Amino acid sequence: MKTVKLLLSFTLMATLLSSCYTEVIVDDFNPEPTISIHQLLDSHELWYVDINATKGYGETPFLQKAFTISFINGVVYANNNIVGLGDNGNGYGIDVGTYDAYNMILDVIHDIDGFETFDVYQIDNNTIELYNPNNDTSYFLNGYQRSNFDYDFVFYDNIHYFLQEYEAWEKVYTSNFGAINEFDNENYLQFLAGGNDATFRSSQDAFGMDSQNLFWDYTGVYGVGEVTNNFYLKTLTLDYDFFNNEYFELSVINDSTIELYHPVSETVYEFKGRGYIQYLKQSTIKGASTTTESGKMRKFKNNRVDNPRENKRL
Repeated sequence: MKTVKLLLSFTLMATLLSSCYTEVIVDDFNPEPTISIHQLLDSHELWYVDINATKGYGETPFLQKAFTISFINGVVYANNNIVGLGDNGNGYGIDVGTYDAYNMILDVIHDIDGFETFDVYQIDNNTIELYNPNNDTSYFLNGYQRSNFDYDFVFYDNIHYFLQEYEAWEKVYTSNFGAINEFDNENYLQFLAGGNDATFRSSQDAFGMDSQNLFWDYTGVYGVGEVTNNFYLKTLTLDYDFFNNEYFELSVINDSTIELYHPVSETVYEFKGRGYIQYLKQSTIKGASTTTESGKMRKFKNNRVDNPRENKRL
């Protein structure tokens, strides 16, 4: 009987001890970034603004206008123009403002657009998210060094904007070959930024006119298209209501000269840009124009989407 009682006592004690046992798990996960915000911003020379990855329905103008952004010793640099891409500012672009960075917060004072603040998130080794709590919109930036950034790809992928960066394009060459056609009479073209982002004007004024003094005879809609298996060749369609559309193959000769091949007549034209428009900066370039128009914004190629990012500053 004593033996049975003793066994029962050991069993009871073991049960009580096991029921009082609590498993302690030490969570050593640290959500804090492993590098500082300054190290993160300095990790890449160029940050390409992936405009189509944007989440949210707001707009941060200086990011909407820029192809690349750089953060160097408190100064913000941007490539806002396609003309001169890769050459302006040794590839960084132009000085557009200043910044301060602390505790994964980035404050920017833009020369034109003023103050903007962002929460900065590191997505991966070469991608950061700039979340603007004031408009609940996130922009995603992909990091590159100047040595491995494909300036040519950005240039040809954005020919639409390249055409808009001159006040006018003057016809400087017409081939001796090719059939006579209505477009022979058009001496100037202009591609307008803003609005529907697809408006062109043409003029039959005499050669050598100042772009500011041109009389625009016609206003219509234009479109730039891709050519299969040739990334460097584009198509340009000008919608002339009174003699239908004019279709061209568009080639870029240099930063200020384009070639238009007219397949219907087999005529080749060359147009030279007049009145370079340098966006968002008072220009010191002789013959250049300055604009601060808000209409020059990069357009989204797909529909906007909701931003799941929570505004933690509320």
